Amino acid sequence: MKLMAKREELLAPLQSVIGVVERRQTMPVLANVLLSARDKRLGMTGTDLEVELVATSAVQVEAAGDITVPGRKFLDILRALPSGVEVIVTSEGEKATVRAGRSRFTLATLPASEFPVLEEIHAQQTLTLGQGEFHRLIDKTHFSMAQQDVRYYLNGLLLETQEGTLRAVATDGHRLALCEMTLREVTRGGQVIVPRKAILELQRILGTDGDIELAIGTNHVRAQIGEIRFTSKLIDGRFPEYSRVIPESPPNVAQADRELLRQALQRTAILSNEKYRGIRIGIKSGVLTLQAHNPEHEEAEDQIEIDYTGEDVEIGFNVNYLLDALGAIETDRVELGFTDANSSCLIRAPGLAGARYVVMPMRL
Repeated sequence: MKLMAKREELLAPLQSVIGVVERRQTMPVLANVLLSARDKRLGMTGTDLEVELVATSAVQVEAAGDITVPGRKFLDILRALPSGVEVIVTSEGEKATVRAGRSRFTLATLPASEFPVLEEIHAQQTLTLGQGEFHRLIDKTHFSMAQQDVRYYLNGLLLETQEGTLRAVATDGHRLALCEMTLREVTRGGQVIVPRKAILELQRILGTDGDIELAIGTNHVRAQIGEIRFTSKLIDGRFPEYSRVIPESPPNVAQADRELLRQALQRTAILSNEKYRGIRIGIKSGVLTLQAHNPEHEEAEDQIEIDYTGEDVEIGFNVNYLLDALGAIETDRVELGFTDANSSCLIRAPGLAGARYVVMPMRL
């Protein structure tokens, strides 16, 4: 194999796929990136067997071929080269040579035949989405995914299609985030759970302009984003019936200035228990009181004005969960819905049902 390209034409696709390439792997070839050069195009593939990323770019191909090179080392070399320099990559036997100006690097390679590549995913459903809208959908929900929970189906994001709507739902059992977007076409209903790592990788490569084609198969999901093709395995499991835990219309509803509430929560949280992050919220006519204390017998208290005429409520929450939900809401005002001291809190932007956040109470 022999190819020539500007440094940037190699660096851009490599940076797109390197996120799934780890230095230490159970299989040595997984620390490598597959380079496939033919027809004036270079394809770069990285995988961890769960997520696969393929990025392509236009290059001069003098001799077509496929090799795998150490991903992180190749990235470090390209980053260290000067801008705009012409790079020549050749392979011979078990070595690959990278030349640029007076610099020359020889890398150990592994055969391309050892590299695991995903074939067709047999899509059951294909959606065309605006990148910006889909990125927003993930941004508004991803933080509620569980991390390494034994209930493996919680370690991912539910994507659900229902007629003309795409819904993303994430929960770790203590809080839940839900966001919806309108689809351009009416589709048949379906649910898939995309693993946590894949969602974070998608978030990294999604832009704000242009479209993304999302193909959903029985075991995989595939997204074509410009020159990048993203494929991920799906989590095989049944997601909880999330609609049951979302309060439909809580009887006690408070409205507050979102930024004032966020700042008051951050101040009070300074003296909360570092492990449990518990904070007590007291709500009565016109006033919301925040209290926190810790094992060192230190205490914090703060108050803000709110619009509220319901019953007096006193309830405990994990302050981080409240801050995450407030951070995902874009409006100046925020609405908090309560039933009683033992029920979950519904957080949303007033008058907007597209994004909803549920936080379970905690005993303090």
